[in-house]
Amino acid sequence: MKIALACDHGGLNLKNAVIEYLKENGYDFVDYGTNSTDSCDYPDFALPAAEAVAEKKCDRGIIICSTGIGVSIVANKVPGVRCAHCHDSYCAEFTRRHNDANVLAMGEKVVGTGYALKIVETFLNTQFEGGRHQRRVDKITEIEKKYCK
Repeated sequence: MKIALACDHGGLNLKNAVIEYLKENGYDFVDYGTNSTDSCDYPDFALPAAEAVAEKKCDRGIIICSTGIGVSIVANKVPGVRCAHCHDSYCAEFTRRHNDANVLAMGEKVVGTGYALKIVETFLNTQFEGGRHQRRVDKITEIEKKYCK
């Protein structure tokens, strides 16, 4: 599984911890930045990561800012991306099982590193259930087709 990673300056420390987790667990990843604590604009980094997932260059994405909110808004503007802003492993599990979310957004100032890595683990290891949930994901895709022209 190949993971697209991105953060702004407010998520750099957590992104670096996620990188270590991915390396330790044998995941392939692409880091779309930032790699600095200098102030920057989160859309400049979240967008390329989300596009990589939508274009199937990466299987999943993990994007981080101070709260996770800004990067999730950006990612969800990209057709084909279903980004879930998660602050606990229960949400990470069920967004994969029921929504087939393909991008995880987190906030470095909201979730401690240890628990954030548990959220990442859950997100990466939980499979989509399909079935009745596929019908709902298909409806999301139809909404995208209607409004994302």
